[in-house]
Amino acid sequence: MSEALTPNEQHEHKEELYSTPTQGLTERYLGLSLSKFLISFVVIVLLGLYLNVLLFGDNSLEVLLQLEEYEQYLQDEIGRYKHENSSLQKEYFELKELEPEK
Repeated sequence: MSEALTPNEQHEHKEELYSTPTQGLTERYLGLSLSKFLISFVVIVLLGLYLNVLLFGDNSLEVLLQLEEYEQYLQDEIGRYKHENSSLQKEYFELKELEPEK
């Protein structure tokens, strides 16, 4: 095959084979320039950290769900105490009726 090429064509072919690529690593594999890649990477990392704080931090969804569960528990306790209070008031008034008046 090299016999079919002229010396000038052989020289150009060798230059193509052995020349260093003009594109950077990120441009070749990701299609982005290095600066765009770094900016995208930083944005993705920051979004990941933000989502981590939202899901697992002090003001997270997990804490919200725990607080809602605790609120339901307290509402149940209030209902139980109201029922207990009404039965104790009923007992109190029944006992008060039995006592002689002074």
